[in-house]
Amino acid sequence: MDTITVPAPADFHVHLRQGDFAQLIVKHVRKGGFKLAYVMPNLKPPIITTDQALFYKAQLEAIDPSVQYLMTLYLSPELTPEEIWKAKAAGIVGVKSYPRGVTTNSDGGIESYEAYYPVFAAMQDAGLVLNLHGEVPSNAATNTCVLNAEHAFLPHLRALHAAFPRLRIVLEHATSRAAVECVRSLGPTVACTITAHHLALTADDWAGQSWHFCKPVAKFPDDRAALQEVIREGHPRFFLGSDSAPHPPHAKATATPDQPCAAGVYTSPILLPLVAHLLESFGALDRLEGFVSTYGRAFYGVPAAEAERGVVLKRASGKLVEERFVSGEQSVVPFWAGKELGWEIVED
Repeated sequence: MDTITVPAPADFHVHLRQGDFAQLIVKHVRKGGFKLAYVMPNLKPPIITTDQALFYKAQLEAIDPSVQYLMTLYLSPELTPEEIWKAKAAGIVGVKSYPRGVTTNSDGGIESYEAYYPVFAAMQDAGLVLNLHGEVPSNAATNTCVLNAEHAFLPHLRALHAAFPRLRIVLEHATSRAAVECVRSLGPTVACTITAHHLALTADDWAGQSWHFCKPVAKFPDDRAALQEVIREGHPRFFLGSDSAPHPPHAKATATPDQPCAAGVYTSPILLPLVAHLLESFGALDRLEGFVSTYGRAFYGVPAAEAERGVVLKRASGKLVEERFVSGEQSVVPFWAGKELGWEIVED
């Protein structure tokens, strides 16, 4: 095949930031081949109310109105069952849970899920989705660190599914064979997103390389193989959520004795060609449509508009990813910078 038409690509996990930085970042959703963005709420301050989510959505639409933004709330003590129903009426789609301190802007994250059971019950009845950052905080007493924090989280996922079997739950950005097997074992209301970069990276790629450092971190080659296998299989509960997470270059490139580099890999402006390139590399190009469109839309109940045109990819030779994207005083370095991609988007 020299061209592929992908109907209605949808990114079910993306960070679009705020302020002047968002002016650069938001337009990259469409540049990367997507018209649907499931937007994360971990801003400063986080999005914890319906009104805040709608205000943020209006800001995003002012930058690029051609994208459909699905909004989420940040799970916090202020969130109530009443707010869940208000969110449902306003078109908010999900609630994102961050364990305290495990990733960017998660200082207000949760410490115990039981306190939120009334909120989860309301979400189950209202039809909102619970999006889980599936890690627990590092703890020397329990021998927990970034390499096994996801594995240690999986009992919480099982317990939440057992307590709320009708609640749609998404384990976000899985990185391990254990996570894949766990989601496989659970019911049809539990799904899993996989990022593009976790299909390419292992621990060797981020050890000493800040541009590949993200949370959760890439794991062992066998873990990467498990992600590739479940995509090659075409499992309908595993779909794309890019977790595209931009940071200013100085924050990504610089660490100090008391401050690590920022966690996040930025893929939005090259996302669809990158996913096609990676899936082809492990024999799963025929699963591209399901992975980037059909499966996620089915789980979320977000069908594509009948009039929406597909995105056309064509084979590319010598096509290098830009080293940096710049707008005014803002800039960002993408994943795969300076490297070749085997596919590119045919412009409208």
